[in-house]
Amino acid sequence: MNSEIVWSVHDEVPAEAGKIVDEGLGVSNDKAAPLHEVQSLSSFARSSDGTVLGGAVGRTWGRCCELLQLWVDPALRRQGIGARLVQAFEQRAEARGCTTFYLETFSFQVPSLYRSLGYEVVLTLEGFSPGVVKYTMVKHKAEAAMERAR
Repeated sequence: MNSEIVWSVHDEVPAEAGKIVDEGLGVSNDKAAPLHEVQSLSSFARSSDGTVLGGAVGRTWGRCCELLQLWVDPALRRQGIGARLVQAFEQRAEARGCTTFYLETFSFQVPSLYRSLGYEVVLTLEGFSPGVVKYTMVKHKAEAAMERAR
């Protein structure tokens, strides 16, 4: 390897260099943690013809469950569909043994929905566009694990 290091900064990620970083990080992470245990999880609401009207997408790992995405068709919002999607998502995660649930959301998304479902803000980040705040929210369901253990 050449001992001279050449530095560069890009506004876009060069495909080849980005792939090398992804692969290198993947190898390092696989050595450090059992990432093969991470499992995808999702719940969907569909019309009778199969059209997706909304969905919750995330993953579980050990006792933790991360909600990565929640979306409901704009014409159907504020009808409880999002709450039902999250609840179904959480129930499946609980069946896998999860007791800690977490997510990130922006102030222009639905932090009030997550609060109504028992999530609490544990981190607030400001500095995005004016008035936009990012929240990390967590919900613990230790009592659910205790019930299953009995």
